[in-house]
Amino acid sequence: MNHRSRAWIQRRLRSLAFLELLNIPLQAALWFGKVGFPITPANAVGFALFALLLLQGAAYWLAKLRRVATPGNSLPGARTFATLRVLNVPLLIAGVLFTLRTVCVDPGSSSWPGLVFALFAVLEYINYFHTQLMYDTREDLRHLRNHGLRRAHLARDLDSRG
Repeated sequence: MNHRSRAWIQRRLRSLAFLELLNIPLQAALWFGKVGFPITPANAVGFALFALLLLQGAAYWLAKLRRVATPGNSLPGARTFATLRVLNVPLLIAGVLFTLRTVCVDPGSSSWPGLVFALFAVLEYINYFHTQLMYDTREDLRHLRNHGLRRAHLARDLDSRG
């Protein structure tokens, strides 16, 4: 780990999990409620993919929190996360292709948001399962500046599970 205390790390992991979960209803209320994007098949599919990846992210941070609480143990649910890493790919491809096709057939607010949500889901997938894309602490930003992108935390945990 780093120089941070276990208590700080646990607070950070709880916060990350909570924020991922909070983002699901918050984003739905913002885009479908406040902005008024229609709930069409394309928009629903894109948003569902986005929400699914946020749920997986929250599950990872909670699993990581359990791992930090009991050092030495492997990541709880590692086998499930390894399976999700594989299963997400065809699901994301299908969702992006569906929303992209819908944009081509019926462009506008009934399709573009769905494509954007689906593309954000792809970015979340990369951020969790492959390469860290979110850099929000000084330490993360320093690493990015000095060394470039780093392997995602979940990817490193899956690589080290043996």
